Amino acid sequence: MISDRPESKPVHLHERVWNGAVFDMDQDTVEVTPGNLVIRHYVAHTGAVAIVAMREGDQGPEVALVDQYRHPVQAVLWEIPAGLLDVEGESPLEAAKRELWEEADLQADRWDVLVDYFTSPGGTTEGLRIFLARDIREVPAEQRYERDDEEAAMTLRWVPLSQAVEAIHAGRLHNPSAVVGILAADSARRQNWEPLRDANAPWMRSPFNRTLR
Repeated sequence: MISDRPESKPVHLHERVWNGAVFDMDQDTVEVTPGNLVIRHYVAHTGAVAIVAMREGDQGPEVALVDQYRHPVQAVLWEIPAGLLDVEGESPLEAAKRELWEEADLQADRWDVLVDYFTSPGGTTEGLRIFLARDIREVPAEQRYERDDEEAAMTLRWVPLSQAVEAIHAGRLHNPSAVVGILAADSARRQNWEPLRDANAPWMRSPFNRTLR
């Protein structure tokens, strides 16, 4: 079986060349092969979590999608609930539960790890863990999170899993965590959920993850 492996090349100089609100930019002088020094720039990121929330509907399994305006691509994208690992001391599972509550007004009693991936390993340290959340219930109105900025206009839609998969193949869904998560959920379901991992399973992440400030 093939498997990615952690490996760190010698870094002769590490510099933070720019600081931002959500991510930073770093520059490393790294020895990729003996005696061969190269300069690499990358986005330093805390990492993130996303959630495929699933329930049984009239047409079979459904997934919860939220729409959000994404300024860099000038588009409103249908996404699965997601958010940054930007709370000090918060575990990925705790962050996922918080994001599901904040973005979708939902809670879940059953949690599993669905898939892990690096969003763009040639240019950022960001690793993203996608959870599968089941046994869903709505948050009472008086306990709901008050969203702001782009999130204030988000709406929630329950979409049949089969239609979500069809939308991905048709080029109608573009958010990477939605694409990866929905396809992984469909695959795992077809295998009777056997590929699922424990909600606190080990997670290979970059040693250069952005430090919380």
